[in-house]
Amino acid sequence: MAEQYKLIYPVKYYRDYLINDIRPDGREFDKFRPIALNIGSINTADGSAIVKIGNTNIVCGIRAELAKPKAETPESGFLVPSIELPPICSKKYRENDSSFKIANKDADVLTCTLYDILTNARCVDLKELCICKERLVWAIYLDIVCLNHDGCVLDTALVAALAALKNLTLPKIDYDADINSISVNVEERSKIKINSLPVATTLMVFDDNIIVTDPTSEEEDLSSTMITIAICNSDVCFVFKPGGTPFSQNQMEICTNRALARESYILELLNNAKAGNLNLKE
Repeated sequence: MAEQYKLIYPVKYYRDYLINDIRPDGREFDKFRPIALNIGSINTADGSAIVKIGNTNIVCGIRAELAKPKAETPESGFLVPSIELPPICSKKYRENDSSFKIANKDADVLTCTLYDILTNARCVDLKELCICKERLVWAIYLDIVCLNHDGCVLDTALVAALAALKNLTLPKIDYDADINSISVNVEERSKIKINSLPVATTLMVFDDNIIVTDPTSEEEDLSSTMITIAICNSDVCFVFKPGGTPFSQNQMEICTNRALARESYILELLNNAKAGNLNLKE
């Protein structure tokens, strides 16, 4: 009966919980879901990570390729994230003929936002990916696939991307510019320097006045507005708000404080994670 009531009256079903200061999954408004992280589990990738926040599950595999730099940035390599939302990850991406277009549009928005966060936080110095000025650089492709979409895909994708970058190793390259000769030593590998670890937190507003942290997919569908705040070094480095009703100054302060509080929680997980182990944070 409860499931039928939820299906017919989803907003009232959700509101009945919130008036008792609790959410349908048992969390309070400001509580996050447990997070699990596994790094280095994809042997065919140069770096990899699998992250699960609640029921949202995302895998990131990194492939490093040699490329020619852009003419306007001859000493800079490339950091290229890509997020994929396959039909298997959510029923809303397989309901009808237009679902594929919706999935692609959502994936494009998430990809652009992830790139903006990594760029604004200066996560990787692209000049350190240069092998030979104007001739040869590294292109780092972050291939991110959502296996199960249950809200906060951007938050989860960012953790997966950072964990995979920390796991990334690049082979030694010997390059002779005079004869354009490239020698790759796959046995001798080195890590890249990660300058910062931004942490994203998504929040939603229900009924224009109740702020909910780390919403599920069902909660996102019921929101009047949403916002994602990225924190880096205890400061806001990026804000993403995809439409909806405007936030008041007080609501922005609440959201920012919750995002700031989450930073140390995620950083502890990323900095202490060990390859091959399942790393958990409740």
